[in-house]
Amino acid sequence: MSVKQELIDRLNSRQALIAVVGLGYVGLPLAVEFAEAGFVVIGLDVDAAKVAQLQRGSSYIPDVPTDRVAPLTAAGRLLATTDYTDLRAADAISICVPTPLRKTKDPDMSYIIESVDAIAAISHSGLLVVLESTTYPGTTEEIIVPRLVNNGYKVGEDVFVAFSPERIDPGNAHYGVRNTPKVVGGVTPACTEVASTLYATAVDQVVQVSSPMVAEMVKLLENTFRAVNIGLVNEMALMCDKLGVDVWEVIRAASTKPYGFMPFYPGPGLGGHCIPVDPHYLSWKLKALNYTARFIELASEINTSMPLYV
Repeated sequence: MSVKQELIDRLNSRQALIAVVGLGYVGLPLAVEFAEAGFVVIGLDVDAAKVAQLQRGSSYIPDVPTDRVAPLTAAGRLLATTDYTDLRAADAISICVPTPLRKTKDPDMSYIIESVDAIAAISHSGLLVVLESTTYPGTTEEIIVPRLVNNGYKVGEDVFVAFSPERIDPGNAHYGVRNTPKVVGGVTPACTEVASTLYATAVDQVVQVSSPMVAEMVKLLENTFRAVNIGLVNEMALMCDKLGVDVWEVIRAASTKPYGFMPFYPGPGLGGHCIPVDPHYLSWKLKALNYTARFIELASEINTSMPLYV
């Protein structure tokens, strides 16, 4: 039996050990969903306080109530650690670490690199590594693959690598990990198949794409779409103000159109973990290719000026 088939069988039978690196607002909900799906899950975080709280069966994420965490911890299905060597036996590892911007709006890849280096040191044949952290197109193949290949493994045969963008919307009472479709793009078709098998155990719908770069672009399109439309409606608010028109009335009336319009609402700039940051990953990548992402730059200019207007 091939390495791929053995891993798929272990995933389908729930005998695989799953690890989630980064137990923030993305990683913890994912870890809990895998544990509720029947796996033993080890969550890793560098924050010892978070790890200790999870070991006590208590949650620190509002979207994941303690009454979901406690039974899993008590049953030994949800474990937590700060030590990468505890992941040595893991069959699949999802990386959910932060990817902030530097002050220069360049991507800070240090958390991903540190995680992948630590994983490479304990990697073994039959391991699936999936990056979920939002990043620039090409990250999976440029950063993760070389570090695993250095161990002599062949991607798609010995080890499997994919990108699957997180789609967590903190505070959303209607959509969580399970009922939000999961986009998966593997380095090879075998990688896509293995990663899809993993996520199909905890997510209702898996959407396969042809490569990690496509999956990386999917996430950036989603958040750039929001950033640009927020920039548009913020500028509409400025124009309405100059014209003496109520922008809220304009939006309400426009929203009655049953097609071709989606309401966005003006505000004092951008908040949250993703929208102020993610489009700049794409803009940064395109600058290296001598292309200016004009919509992203303009939306950023308008949105970052809104606090001054307010």
